[in-house]
Formats: sequence, structure tokens, C-alpha cells
Amino acid sequence: MSARGDIENVLNRYSIAYDDNDMAEMADTFAEKAVMTLRIGGGDLIGPFEGKDAVMKLMTDSLASQTDQRRHVTTNFVLRSEDGSTAVVNSYLTLISVEGGKATLLSTAKYEDELVKEGDGAWRFTKRHVELDLPY
Repeated sequence: MSARGDIENVLNRYSIAYDDNDMAEMADTFAEKAVMTLRIGGGDLIGPFEGKDAVMKLMTDSLASQTDQRRHVTTNFVLRSEDGSTAVVNSYLTLISVEGGKATLLSTAKYEDELVKEGDGAWRFTKRHVELDLPY
């Protein structure tokens, strides 16, 4: 698989892990010193959440507050730069909620990501910013 394919796979692993509540798989997509931020509907910056443990606490707290099944659909993947050990990527998110036999569009977003290829050969997020268009 090319670096592009490996990197795109990390984004998709993150999405599926969130939707399946597979926190071990999700944690494997983040570097130990990862930083995550988000902004909702043009509001104030939320975060930074610094380190894998802080990022994963954000994810588990978010999941604990939900009663629906989420589907994170990542599209429009653009590899801005990649040098064999670091990469910068942009992509879009379509966030869908499934509950009570109905699928509802919750929000859309843009992901702004930086990744590193670690010693084990795996690409992982070092920075992830989520720019949500609407509250979810």
C-alpha cells in the first residue's frame, strides 16, 4: 500500500473505531503526544487536548453521552504534503445519527490532520483539528 493509502486508512480506522466504540483501535490511530482541538459552528476553540490519554478521554466521554449509532463518513481526502515520515491531510466529515429507525444528518466538518510514521511503520495522528459546521 502506498503512503497515501496507509494514511487514508488511518482516517477510516478512526471513524470506524468511533462508530464501533472500539477504543483500543481508536487509540492506536494516535501518537502518544497527539494534540486534538475542535471548533463548533464558528465558536470558540475547544482544547487543546494534549496527549493520547486526554484525546481518548474526550472520545470516551463523547461516546458515553450518546444514545444513537453514529456513522462518521470521511471523504474528499487531500494529501497536502508527505515526506516519508510526516504528512499533512485535509478531509471532510459527514456525521450521521441512526436512531429509532431513522438516519439523520447531524453535522458536517473539515478535518485538518498531521500524522507521523512511527518506528513500528504505522502512521498516527500527531495533530487533529475538527472544524464542525453545526453543533451535534
